[in-house]
Amino acid sequence: MSDEVEEFPEVSAALSSKQYSDALIVEREHHCISRRAIPESVLKVLYRLHRSGYRAFLCGGSVRDLLMNRTPKDFDIATDAHPMDIRRLFRNSRIIGRRFRLVHVMFQDRVLEVSTFRREPEKIPEGELLVTDDNTFGNPREDARRRDFTINGLFYNIADFSIIDYVGGLHDLNDRLIRVIGDPDLRFREDPVRMLRAVEFAARLDFEIEAQTYDAIIRHRTDILKASAPRVSEEILDLLRRGWSLDAMELLVETTLMEPLLPELFNPLSRGKVSYFWKMLEVLDRTVKSGRSVSDAVFLSVLFLPFVLEELEREETRRGTRLRSADVLFVIRELIEPVCARMTLSAGIRHQSEQSLELLWRLFEPPSDRRAMFRFIFREQFTDALSLLELYALSSGKYVETFRQWQQFAGKVKKEEGGTNGPPVRKRRRRR
Repeated sequence: MSDEVEEFPEVSAALSSKQYSDALIVEREHHCISRRAIPESVLKVLYRLHRSGYRAFLCGGSVRDLLMNRTPKDFDIATDAHPMDIRRLFRNSRIIGRRFRLVHVMFQDRVLEVSTFRREPEKIPEGELLVTDDNTFGNPREDARRRDFTINGLFYNIADFSIIDYVGGLHDLNDRLIRVIGDPDLRFREDPVRMLRAVEFAARLDFEIEAQTYDAIIRHRTDILKASAPRVSEEILDLLRRGWSLDAMELLVETTLMEPLLPELFNPLSRGKVSYFWKMLEVLDRTVKSGRSVSDAVFLSVLFLPFVLEELEREETRRGTRLRSADVLFVIRELIEPVCARMTLSAGIRHQSEQSLELLWRLFEPPSDRRAMFRFIFREQFTDALSLLELYALSSGKYVETFRQWQQFAGKVKKEEGGTNGPPVRKRRRRR
């Protein structure tokens, strides 16, 4: 028996179940999903839909994670009830969405997404396949076949506690494969963000991307620029936030999907430069998994750091003198402005990243004056700059002692100040 089958024995057992028409139906005794692993609020919604005469399925990543004995991040529900029918059943709900209308059912501990079974949208004029409207209802088979990846196309039926597989997701789960449902060329042109999601699932689950899906990513990598920039930015940040950034970024470089997204970073990485970057991601993943809080400004600055430091070092060499703070900030702003515009980042997060990188550059050479060091501690972005210094020092081997010096000094100052957020303020004497 292979290692994969030993790792997911429940999936292997499920594959021996009966085939009904075009779906694989796995009875309760042949899979490991227990209602004890499903939150009470989720069961409440499923049961109310079922008792009201509707089909109610747990769907998507929650079924996949439960089969893998993981704790799902979200629990999504699919049903044949239309949005207004769902709204009438649950007073604690609201209808949302334009591209596809669905219902959020709100509880104290979670918000559940309940969607009506969908089918493929109406054909649009030839040439442009990007889907902008798919408000079309369908049946469970159509809904499963229009989802992104086979491992996300599984249903758990609350009526008889069975698993329904229309797309071969159980086989791919057993083989540890990320496979697009349908023609990958067509599906990536419909929604280019699926390419980023393929990378995310491969990195998160430690799966391989199936060959046809992998080749399609390479062919359609430039289509990612047609997707909504805020969606793409959020996906990139998610790759960094969850503790699997090293595997994800390696896949982005390997598939060349990073080239249209971040050419400033892709070019030095593809030439084998800034080798410390991979070690830095490894340190970042450990930091995230340890539970430490890391800001989005730090995540973005990690992506900017290789080409920003390279350019600052080149500029100092050209001038033959240490850059002033204003010059450093100007160089940083010129370098990251195109990336921020491409990713449509807010002015706030862009400003935080600029300030963090500028302060990091100044932390490399601590001032000899203690009062000058004291002023650094209470700058708004000092915590982010210190986090960047830690990541860079531990990955490159440079400035390790400098980081320890700043860390000890900051801890001492904060302790002396009683944990306040700034230096003591001298009270002014009131005039008579």
